[in-house]
Amino acid sequence: MFNAFFKARPRLRAALFGLAVCTPSLMVGVTAAFAQPGAQASAFVSDRLSVEVVGAGPDVILIPGFGCSREVWRTTADRLKATHRVHLVQLAGFAGEAWSHGDGPFVQPVVEELDRYIRSQGLERPAVIGHSMGALAGLVLAQQHPEAVGRLMSVDSLPFFGALRGPQVTVEAMRPAAEQTAQTLLALSDESFRAAQVGSAQGMTRDAALRVRLVDWTTGSDRKAMAAAMRDVLLTDARPGLANLSVPVTALYASDADGGAPAAQADQAWGHEYATLPGVKLIRVDGSRHFIMADQPQRFAELVDQFLAD
Repeated sequence: MFNAFFKARPRLRAALFGLAVCTPSLMVGVTAAFAQPGAQASAFVSDRLSVEVVGAGPDVILIPGFGCSREVWRTTADRLKATHRVHLVQLAGFAGEAWSHGDGPFVQPVVEELDRYIRSQGLERPAVIGHSMGALAGLVLAQQHPEAVGRLMSVDSLPFFGALRGPQVTVEAMRPAAEQTAQTLLALSDESFRAAQVGSAQGMTRDAALRVRLVDWTTGSDRKAMAAAMRDVLLTDARPGLANLSVPVTALYASDADGGAPAAQADQAWGHEYATLPGVKLIRVDGSRHFIMADQPQRFAELVDQFLAD
């Protein structure tokens, strides 16, 4: 997708495609049906995100990544709903969800909206599982509103995606590249954009069916939302807050000797970027590209079960 940006680190560029992560103000025109214990499905809709709720039991919030649909979590939700109440988040602007915020901030508004959702629903320290950009939003949520999150699972995500260009990179150093990347997203023709998504999807997952769905989701997303999200994520650095974070964090990361990140390189990147987080559980999942839940479904299910049981 952004080969020019990642040409210095082609083995890790896949981590940005699925950046998976939508104003703290009261919403106008909200429609909502709030889930009760035992309910099979419910819905919450705002101009920043919507939430589908299935199952009954302890609460688990699932946040998808950059350009993705909540359907990326469907297999996980279907498996967990017998024992948990699962909240499937869909971020505004992605995969056909309406967007009305131009090129304004993305990450902080979604963090505040997630916190508002948790409080409005009376959820008591739910488990949060986020993929890529969604995990970054979950990490910021846990830092800013630690009372709202019981535990966090980060799936193939970093606290600062700019670190993919090197551990010495700062937010200010990333700013020109972030602006250029956002403008490139907006300038591409529909045909060029789709071709870029097709090419990028090959490196994101081993699952051929998911590759097709990824292209459909991103080409069905609002380009302004994608540009805003990409700029915001590249300029979000959650590392300074790691040392004081009290919420337990499990960070899964992918390694694939055939077309993905080599184990040694992945170990170095994730170990370095999470080094200041007390008690973090770093777990490498081999034989997987960016979408661990699709590439290693059985292993992922085992790790989710362990995470929820801890």
